[in-house]
Amino acid sequence: MEAAEWAFSDAERAAVYRAIHTRRDIRSTFLPTPVPDGLVWRLLGAAAAAPSVGFMQPTEIIVIRDVAVRRRLQAHFESVNRAAAEVYADEARATYDALKLAAILETPLNLCFTCDTTTARGRGLGRQTMPETAVFSTVCAVQNVWLAARAENVGVGWVSILEPEAVKSELAIPAHLTLVAYLCVGYVSDFPNQPELETKGWEAARALTDMAYLDRYGERLPALPNE
Repeated sequence: MEAAEWAFSDAERAAVYRAIHTRRDIRSTFLPTPVPDGLVWRLLGAAAAAPSVGFMQPTEIIVIRDVAVRRRLQAHFESVNRAAAEVYADEARATYDALKLAAILETPLNLCFTCDTTTARGRGLGRQTMPETAVFSTVCAVQNVWLAARAENVGVGWVSILEPEAVKSELAIPAHLTLVAYLCVGYVSDFPNQPELETKGWEAARALTDMAYLDRYGERLPALPNE
């Protein structure tokens, strides 16, 4: 019996899971190789195809190549990062200071994701009780880009140590839009086997069995045999 046209082959299914499990938040292995326009449009297409509640599609993306703009955002990051570091002390501070948390200038391409939480698109479907689903929809677009980039052998690093209003001012983003994500994008020399924050000792991976419940919170979902 022939598989339906919409069915994935074993190889295609394996490729999807490989992209998911080998996706990394890249900081330090970026190359200066330019990211071609064709690839940028493929990544943007992946964002546009993301699920969105009520089919509102609230996401808009600014593609940033200008070095002068990125220099100013890098300077802003460094200022904010110094203040963020003050939260930590002793060993945690030493580990924090050793982390590379942005690659705004090392990458040839940055992407800024915004969300229009006021959009009339979708006519409010799904937002009556959970208005935050607008932002959730943009986060889905970010994840789509991240996975598509991994399939393209392109690295992505999410920079969250930024003040949203400062970024909005620099990029002329209208006041009613919500800044959701700032990504550094570029080809890399290597994809690490483990998340960098794990290898650097910042945090350990959480066991899947500690994250899944059956029927109600706190009731552990039984693990599969031999796992």
